[in-house]
Amino acid sequence: MTTLPDFYHPESVGALYVPGVEAAISQGQAAGLPPASADELRTILLLVDPQVDFIHANGALSVPGAVDDTRRTIEWIVRNAEHITAIAASLDSHIPTQIFYPTWWVDSAGNHPEPFTVITAEDVEHERWRPVFDPRWSLHYVHALETKSKKELMIWPYHTMIGTPGHSITPALYETIAYHSAARHSQPNFLTKGSIPKTEHYSLLEPEVKVHDHPQGSLNLGFLQMLNDYDRIYVAGQAKSHCVLETLTSAVRHYEQQPDALAKWHILMDCTSSVAHPEIDFDAMANRVLEEYAGLGLHLVRSTDPVG
Repeated sequence: MTTLPDFYHPESVGALYVPGVEAAISQGQAAGLPPASADELRTILLLVDPQVDFIHANGALSVPGAVDDTRRTIEWIVRNAEHITAIAASLDSHIPTQIFYPTWWVDSAGNHPEPFTVITAEDVEHERWRPVFDPRWSLHYVHALETKSKKELMIWPYHTMIGTPGHSITPALYETIAYHSAARHSQPNFLTKGSIPKTEHYSLLEPEVKVHDHPQGSLNLGFLQMLNDYDRIYVAGQAKSHCVLETLTSAVRHYEQQPDALAKWHILMDCTSSVAHPEIDFDAMANRVLEEYAGLGLHLVRSTDPVG
């Protein structure tokens, strides 16, 4: 399809409004596309955290470039709807007190950390930052994060809080998901993550540090099994430096001995951007890792490239 549907207005991407779901579904039904069940080559698009707080300019953790990324993603879906068997989207889903929020920590004077504060294992050992909740786990966590995940704990602004507008999929993209669902007779798959207070959960496949007594606290083998049913996996969303990158890291780790499985993965590089930080060049770090993954068989592509 080369003509964009009437429900889509590029200037509305990044605006908060009630999605016109009925119009999007109606136009999808009228598109005349074959049902997804007829696809010989099965393709799934994974949308990582395509939410208001990450995409909109006034979002709580707005990612520079995310509005344009989303326009390209929407137009890629519409142009390639006949070839996209299914769409899945993760939803970062937080509550007020979590280990990566200011509420969890205080300094010796009782002050909570500012967003973008880095808390190291050494800081916790020397009580420069003290956990308000679960001290034993908190110390274990920062050590495990540094030794196993090779990163330090970042304190984030409150974002994608369950029940707030910032948690929602950005409206223009939601309309497009509804359009695709109606056009291809394909149910979207929405996957929540990030609600375990004791751990970060960047990857849509697993938390940073495992919490084995929680139903979402380990590798999501059920979702991975579902992905095995597809011949091509495309990835877009926010942010390239964090949740997109960690999702791909989980895939690389899981399929380490399965090069054919890794070769299914395609990252839409112009449909994802990195978190901006005053001191850390997250984008350069992410690009270096993605180039390494490309050497293992993942495909770094653009939305203007042919699907396949």
